[in-house]
Amino acid sequence: MTGLDPAALAQLARQSIETGDEEQAAPVLAAAAARAQSNAILWQWTAVLHRALDRHAEALEAYAHAAALAPRDLSIAFGRALTQSEAGGDALPLFEAAARIDSHSSDVILGIASSRFALGEDTRGAADLEAVLTENPGWIAGHQGLARLRYMMGDRAGARASLDRALAAHPREFPLWHALIHMLGQAERHEEMLDTVRRGRAAMGNSVFFDANEAVALSELGEAGKADAMFAKVGDAVAEVGFGVMQVRHLLRTGRVAQALPLIDRWLAVPGQIPLMWSYAAAAWTLTGDPRREWLEGDSRLVSVIDLADRLPSLDRLGELLRSLHLARGAPLDQSVRGGTQTDGLLFTRIDPEIRALRAAIVEAVEAHIAQLPPPDPSHPTLSQRRDRPVRFSGSWSVRLEGGGHHINHVHPAGWFSSALYVSLPEGGEGDAGRLALGQPPAVLGLDLPPARTIEPRPGRLVLFPSTMWHGTLPFAAGERLTVAFDVAPPRWRAPSVQ
Repeated sequence: MTGLDPAALAQLARQSIETGDEEQAAPVLAAAAARAQSNAILWQWTAVLHRALDRHAEALEAYAHAAALAPRDLSIAFGRALTQSEAGGDALPLFEAAARIDSHSSDVILGIASSRFALGEDTRGAADLEAVLTENPGWIAGHQGLARLRYMMGDRAGARASLDRALAAHPREFPLWHALIHMLGQAERHEEMLDTVRRGRAAMGNSVFFDANEAVALSELGEAGKADAMFAKVGDAVAEVGFGVMQVRHLLRTGRVAQALPLIDRWLAVPGQIPLMWSYAAAAWTLTGDPRREWLEGDSRLVSVIDLADRLPSLDRLGELLRSLHLARGAPLDQSVRGGTQTDGLLFTRIDPEIRALRAAIVEAVEAHIAQLPPPDPSHPTLSQRRDRPVRFSGSWSVRLEGGGHHINHVHPAGWFSSALYVSLPEGGEGDAGRLALGQPPAVLGLDLPPARTIEPRPGRLVLFPSTMWHGTLPFAAGERLTVAFDVAPPRWRAPSVQ
């Protein structure tokens, strides 16, 4: 591409983000922006591409140029503030500057609350959100953001308060019932979920949404007979794989594996089904001795155990930095952490030297893991992915567990490969305490299946495994277990380039 056609350059940038080709497009946009000088949009696209590549220092420099040229452009102001936040800097002044452009922007309001949390001003951040929700009780994203913040503050009981107030004033607003029921389900507060479903039905009338969620809550509470009746009432009215997963979960929990198998097969045959179904398929196939279990998870090359200590920054310095980021006082709303905390935001976007060095070492390890995988298999959820794309991350964070802390067995539907990197471990662990367990379904399903494998944690050790594989940790008695975790994003596919 030649010349300085802004529309064509913008199209190149958009397409590169869709296909994962930002590496090729970024220097083209950067050169064009430098030549044009006064084109704020080209500087903005340069920033967007660098941000997509986790090059946040370069993104911030480009955003500064864009903001100087277009100081009243909300998208530039917000993008700059968000990038500053992700980089680990104080983003509050930039979000406040964006608010002076548009004080009603929901993204900006949530950004201010998040920035206050990062500065230790979580009480004020929550109060600000409460005030906005009082004026605008139908703002669902605000209720969700406040609930998430309350959980990080350790205020589990208060997480639903804003939705309860909104529903008291507006009992016939279905989106509010939907948001509250979804939040309670995420938080595994199933008794409250069941009560809310029934109150919602009383206020709104019969709905397949209420019936489906009542079936789920009853199953999670162990009310098998009542859950059966409600699942039967819903029948095929909910044609969504997420509900299909909950039906399979119910059948496995109640010992009806033979009934779960055709439902699993049906959903696995649907294009675009969520990866979560594969984990339940693995459990069902293990219980029945189905050879597909070996095909799905049996190849040892799907899991790598890599000792990275000699390629990482000082674990002591890294540990100090990570501890400073553990600002939460409670476990996240919808995560697997029990007896510990998780950092907020994306860890690998930070520009701290230790984090940049950590990310670089991890990218090399992931590349080596991908290179040794079994041959491609177009029907396999892990091996069907192409292997010639840059390593990207769909999430990255740190977890700090204390005595008795652990992860319940879970999976990561947004990832291709998931991980555990051990930074600090308790002294003198005994037996299997603190070990990583792979391939074992959650205890609440009552399947009594042992882990397919357990792995001993060691400082500097990285474990990589398919994101569809059940994983959790065994509790330990005392001390601190500090880890970094991430999900490798499924590769994006290349489309024809803009000419």
